[in-house]
Amino acid sequence: MTGHIPVMLREVLAQLAPRDGGIYLDGTFGGGGYAAAILETSGCTLWGIDRDPDAIARGAALAERFPGRLHLIQGQFGEMMALLADSGVSLLDGIVLDLGISSFQIDDPARGFSFRGDGPLDMRMGKQGTTAADLVNALPERDLADVLYELGEERASRRIARAIVAARAEAPIETTGRLASIIRSVMPKDRSGIDPATRSFQALRIKVNDELQEVERALAQAADLLAPGGRLVVVSFHSLEDRIVKRFMGDIAGRAPGLSRHDPRSLTDAPPARFRLLTGKALRPRDDETSANPRARSARLRAIECIAHTDGRIAA
Repeated sequence: MTGHIPVMLREVLAQLAPRDGGIYLDGTFGGGGYAAAILETSGCTLWGIDRDPDAIARGAALAERFPGRLHLIQGQFGEMMALLADSGVSLLDGIVLDLGISSFQIDDPARGFSFRGDGPLDMRMGKQGTTAADLVNALPERDLADVLYELGEERASRRIARAIVAARAEAPIETTGRLASIIRSVMPKDRSGIDPATRSFQALRIKVNDELQEVERALAQAADLLAPGGRLVVVSFHSLEDRIVKRFMGDIAGRAPGLSRHDPRSLTDAPPARFRLLTGKALRPRDDETSANPRARSARLRAIECIAHTDGRIAA
C-alpha cells in the first residue's frame, strides 16, 4: 500500500472506536490505509467498497493478511446498502468515508485527475461513463461555466468556459496538460500559490463522478445501516462536501434550525433524535500531519453515533 497516506488516521480511529467482534465498513477503500488500521486495532470484520477496480485489485494483498476478516466489493459507496445486502450484511457497528480522491489516482497521469503530469483527460473513478474530455468538448459554454462555478466555486468560470470553447473549436481537448494550459492562459497567478487550474479540475472531477449526489445517497444509507452505538465518521476535503455532511449530521442529531413560531409544525413535538453528534464542530488535522502530508491541509472530520435504530433498538 505504498504511496498512500491515510488522512487524520488517529482521529478517525478515535471517533470510530472499533471493537472486537464488530462489523465495519470502509466505504472508500482507496489505498486501504483506514482498513488496515481498523483491522490491526481490533479483532473485527471489515467490508471495503471502492468503485475503482484498481483499488480492489490492490486490496487483495491486505485481504490475505486478514483472512476471513476483510471483504472487498467493487461498487459505489452510494449503493452501500444494496452491495452489503447481497453479502448478507444489514447492520454495521461503524462506517468510515474518506471523500477525497486516492493518492494512487492523483499520482497516475493515465487517470487524468491531475495537471501535474500530462495524461488523457479522464477523471473517472470507476473507469466507466462520461469522461472529463467528453464534458469539455461537448457542453455548451453556459453549461460548462455553470459546472465550473457551482462545483469548483470558480469566480472566473465564464472567462474559462469561453476560452475552452474557443480552443476546442481548433482541436478537441484531450489531455490534462492542454486543458490546464488553456485555463492558465486566461487566469492571473493566484497569490496563494494555488494553480489557476485547480478549481476547474475539481469541478470537472465532481461532475464526472456525480460526487455530491453520491455523498448524499451514502449518508442516508449509512444512517439506516448503523446499529445502536454504531458510528459514522466522514472526512471531507472541500466546502461543498463538508456542507452536505454538516447539514446531514446536524439534521439527524436534532440540530436543525428551529421553525418559526408562526409555523403550525412548531406546535408539535419533534420525534426524538436517533443520533448524537460526536464532533460539535469539524476536527482539523494536526500541524505535524499537514507538515508531513500537505494533502491533508483541507481535511475536515465529522462524526455521529446512532442512539436508536429505525426498528426501535436502543444503544446500551
